Amino acid sequence: MAATLDVIFARHISIRIYGLSAVVLGLVGLVWGDYAVVLQPAPDSVPGQTALGYAVAVPFLLAGLALQWQRAAGPSALALTVLYSLGSIFFDLPQVIAHPSVFVNWEGAAETLALVAGGLVAYAYCAQLEPATAERLSKLGRLLFGVCLIVFGLAHLFYLAYTATLVPAWLPPSQISWVYVTAAAFFAAAAAILSGIAARLAAMLLTAMFVVFAVLVHAPTILFHPHIHFNWVENAINFALIGSAWVIAASVPAVRKSKA
Repeated sequence: MAATLDVIFARHISIRIYGLSAVVLGLVGLVWGDYAVVLQPAPDSVPGQTALGYAVAVPFLLAGLALQWQRAAGPSALALTVLYSLGSIFFDLPQVIAHPSVFVNWEGAAETLALVAGGLVAYAYCAQLEPATAERLSKLGRLLFGVCLIVFGLAHLFYLAYTATLVPAWLPPSQISWVYVTAAAFFAAAAAILSGIAARLAAMLLTAMFVVFAVLVHAPTILFHPHIHFNWVENAINFALIGSAWVIAASVPAVRKSKA
């Protein structure tokens, strides 16, 4: 089992997943001509919004594609880190400053920063860096990602009723129960990643949880309502979070028990 997980969470695979998620975000932006590629739409008052939406989507698409090529992986990972950071600065931060009491703004900022964290870690082991520098960047990315997980867990509790509606009604024992379970899972994963205790296992399980979200929560929205832009955005963002969690898991060295 451990060997299988090592293959699944190999660094080169995590890099490709992270890059593919950027490709998906770029494609959603191109198809809809919207700022969803950086998670927050621009105000309606911004002129040329559709054209600018295309302009934002293209770099994500190109960087994600380039990340599939080993020789371009380092610059591409850096480009995605910068792009997500710009999205956080120009879209999320103003919302948080303007409306600090609205928790959904903090959640949106955490989603973007989680993608920044994945980019930092991806760059750390794709670029030609000194080992000590690469490790510092990886640690910074993991710490940032861990903090974002706390915000995700709190969001489940702040918006308990709404989040419960996203859980399939047929899942026993109840929709509310699963909201508490997933919130607890986010807090547990955050504690593990921030402390370094069982961090690899926690990040692997977190990745699996995001995949479950994709299958049970997000994908059905496209199947039943493919014409709604928001549904495509949510699927793309969840895929991007899968990519970041995958990269974080791959960055934590596997611990092997020594044979007596």
